[in-house]
Amino acid sequence: MEQGSAREGVRPAYAPGAFSRAPADGRMPEARVPEQARSEQAGVERAGGRPADGEQARGEHTHSEPPAPRVVQRHSVRGQILDALRAALVDGELVPGQVYSAPALGARFGVSATPVREAMQRLAVEGAVEVVPNRGFRVSERGPRELAELAEVRALIEVPVMLSLARTVPAHRWCGLRPLAEATVTAAAVGDRAAYAESDRAFHRAVLMLSGNEQLVAVADELHRRSQWPLVSGPATRRADLLADASEHTALLDALVSQDLAVVQALVREHFAGADR
Repeated sequence: MEQGSAREGVRPAYAPGAFSRAPADGRMPEARVPEQARSEQAGVERAGGRPADGEQARGEHTHSEPPAPRVVQRHSVRGQILDALRAALVDGELVPGQVYSAPALGARFGVSATPVREAMQRLAVEGAVEVVPNRGFRVSERGPRELAELAEVRALIEVPVMLSLARTVPAHRWCGLRPLAEATVTAAAVGDRAAYAESDRAFHRAVLMLSGNEQLVAVADELHRRSQWPLVSGPATRRADLLADASEHTALLDALVSQDLAVVQALVREHFAGADR
């Protein structure tokens, strides 16, 4: 259950699979990027975020009404790049230990190096990559011990919270989370690890948000994200493993509805233990 989120038929503009598997020489293959994203980035890079001389911005009026700020579009591009890089990490398309440069990745996305560098800096803060001066960013290498430690900390946070919620949250509130649990099953069924990772986090966030503690939700979500990055070595997550984890979401909801505290505790601990696979 530690691998992602399904959006049926809806994927980021820079979707997982924009990279095919990285070859042995470490170079990233061509990325498939929509023309709209290229034009957005081009508009941002011209003249400090404003259209070039003599060019009228799309939707801009000829009278005194000011144009919409281009910075919003630029942030959107960076956000899409960040989503794509996170998906590539989960899928193993960005290989632990390898160094990737912002200009090279930008060329494959069809954008400048700037939004790629900004997204990579964010990933560096999260611990997913390390800055390599004058070279780029190295994907962090993790071993089984780190993954086991993350699972232990997550259990310390989420098990008592879910037991408390099981005692107090009415059944109809749990039933409202059923579509999120089913989304994880949909992603697992097709073996989409990036989609599963996103839907998995969405389900856990929705459960913990019922506590009303936003700080707890933020901390748990960050730990969850880190638990989804691949190990430096080891087999790729199998579809059967994803399906087994996804089924634990629906079983957990059933236990929460029936207020079966023993089953809730066992399922959550087993779920986190499965993240060590």
